[in-house]
Amino acid sequence: MKCIALQHLAFEDLGSFARVLADAGYEIEYRQAGVSPLGVDEWRSAGLVVVLGGPVAAYDIRTYPWLEDELAGLRERLALRLPTLGLCLGAQLMASALGARVYPAAGKEIGWAPVELNEAGQASCLARLEGSPVLHWHGDTFDVPPGGVLLASTASTPHQAFSLGSHALGLQFHPEADPSRIEPWLIGHACELVQAGVDIPALRARSAALGAGPCTAAAAMLTAWLGQLE
Repeated sequence: MKCIALQHLAFEDLGSFARVLADAGYEIEYRQAGVSPLGVDEWRSAGLVVVLGGPVAAYDIRTYPWLEDELAGLRERLALRLPTLGLCLGAQLMASALGARVYPAAGKEIGWAPVELNEAGQASCLARLEGSPVLHWHGDTFDVPPGGVLLASTASTPHQAFSLGSHALGLQFHPEADPSRIEPWLIGHACELVQAGVDIPALRARSAALGAGPCTAAAAMLTAWLGQLE
C-alpha cells in the first residue's frame, strides 16, 4: 500500500506518524505541494493520502494557484470515499473541498495543550488523545463541512477535528509533531512566532519537558484510525 504525504513545508513532515504507517505496511512517498503535486490518477489510486500543514491559507488561490488542483484532487478523492487524513492546513483544505468555509480565526493558537473531546470524539480514535497535549499552530480555522462530524474543540478554536464517514479525518492540530524535534519549527516559523508574541525559549522548554508522551498517544490514535479503514 502506498501512502502519499503531501508537504507544504519541508520540516512539517509525518513526524511520529511515519513509524506507525510503516509498521502498518504503508510505503511512504513525500510530495512537495506546488513543486511535485499529485497527478489526477494518484489522487484516485493511493492507498492513503495525508495532507500536511503549512503557512499558506487554503483560500489564497490567487497567490498560490496550485491550491486549486489540490482542492480538486481532494474533492474527487473524498467523493470516492478513499482514506484521507488532513493535518492543520490539510484539514482546512479538506473542509474547503467539501464545501465548508475556511477563514482567519480570532487569533493565533500556538503551543502545547490538549483538545476537548465531545461525545462523538470520545467514541472515535481521538479518545486515545484524551488529556494528552498536542501541538497547536494555526491562524485560520474552518467550519465543519456538510456530512462531517465535529469531534474536538478548544476554548479559542471550536472546530478542532472532524470525521467524514470512516474514511476521512481532519485535524486542525498537529498530533504528529514530536516534541523532541521542535527546533526546526522554531527556526522555520521564527517571524510568525515573534509577530504572535510567543515566548520561544518557553515553547522550547515546554516541548522538552513533555518527553515521549504525546508521540505515544498520537501513535495509538493513528493506529486506531487505520484499524477502522480495514
